[in-house]
Amino acid sequence: MTNNFKQTDIGLIPEDWDIIRAEALFNRVSDGTHDTPKKLTDGYPLVTSKYIKNGTIDISEVDYFISKEDYLEVNQRSRVDKYDILFSMIGTIGEVAIIKNDPVFSIKNIGLFKSNSFELSEYCFYWFQSPIAKVYINNSVGGSTQKYIPLFKLRDFPIALPKMEERKKIAHVLSKIQQAIETQEQLIKTTQELKKALMQKLFTEGLNGEPQKQSALGGEIGLIPESWEVVEIKNCVEETQTRNPSLLPNKYIKYIDVSSVSNQSFSVVDHQYVQGIEAPGRARKVVKTDDIIFATIRPTLKRIAKIKSFYDDEYCSTAFCILRCKSKVLDHEFLFQYIRTDFFIERIGKLQSGASYPAVRDDNVKQMLIPLPQLEEQKEIARILSSLDSKIEFHSNNKIQLQDLFKTLLNQLMTGQIRVKDIEFDIDEEWESIPSGKVN
Repeated sequence: MTNNFKQTDIGLIPEDWDIIRAEALFNRVSDGTHDTPKKLTDGYPLVTSKYIKNGTIDISEVDYFISKEDYLEVNQRSRVDKYDILFSMIGTIGEVAIIKNDPVFSIKNIGLFKSNSFELSEYCFYWFQSPIAKVYINNSVGGSTQKYIPLFKLRDFPIALPKMEERKKIAHVLSKIQQAIETQEQLIKTTQELKKALMQKLFTEGLNGEPQKQSALGGEIGLIPESWEVVEIKNCVEETQTRNPSLLPNKYIKYIDVSSVSNQSFSVVDHQYVQGIEAPGRARKVVKTDDIIFATIRPTLKRIAKIKSFYDDEYCSTAFCILRCKSKVLDHEFLFQYIRTDFFIERIGKLQSGASYPAVRDDNVKQMLIPLPQLEEQKEIARILSSLDSKIEFHSNNKIQLQDLFKTLLNQLMTGQIRVKDIEFDIDEEWESIPSGKVN
């Protein structure tokens, strides 16, 4: 036995902590209605488990409304109040949210932990997300077709409970990290919105304030500056090569499959490292640094990436169209930015064929029209947009690091591996104005 720890049903916890079942800790543990009130186009929202995401409930997404009579009837049994915790019981199980404002909705098939203490609710909100709590959840799930956790398992939920001051500090630390994550998310969202607006402006107005003209060839790409041309991509790219890696059976290759490309970061995030003799049959196309690869299977998913030097002279799937720009005509970064625009994707999406695996051909991609400014203007437009990509990447990396920190501390704080009881924090005194719950 580790010093200052004791063994419990859920594992080792500090000696001065208790294990208390949820039913003994909260004012009441219940769930939402099991009935199906009549659906209306307007009225009171009826919230189900699928609307609990990332610690909140997005009422704006709810599309099921009920009458005032049904709302009052449901709330006789399962009224939701400020500081209650909601817990998803069906489908995606274990998502939780704290109610921080007076709610005006009803719930269906959602666990309800009723509390009039923000301090208790906030601590338990994080406890329910902890690895040790997830073990209990996973062991409590039933159902074959649709997974669920029964109400009696929620009532019997074990909660490791320090004294109130330590609970406050644990919740404070985790909430500060969560706030930092949300800040990064907002910065990412704001930068993405700025970039989208800039793309629309730069690709239609350019940099020099020129008069605009309707683009040639039927005006397919809309207004562009007068000095710009409209060309097919194939006129601005070089021929690429194929090679059979099995001809060098013992040589190891890096192979980029469609699943290797992220449509969030627009980069290659993974690859297979195999000997030539074991290479997949699709491993035939040879990529070079600064090539752009565009997935022709389900092209509207935007699996597009620019090849870094790490993958120079390696292989990608035949499900990619490789675009290798003629450097004196078309800047690769300009093309990389343009083909990711919603407008380009919408146009190429109309060329898809096939029901199960909608796809386009390489020729379809290369015959697409693009606007073409002078090379220097291309490079400047690309530089502006790339700088925003760098900012998005910076905040995305910060978010990932903070999420990793949150997971690590969540586990260590909730098992007492890290103690914060003797550390002084400048904690908001919100709890002092809130009636205490069943636990001091």
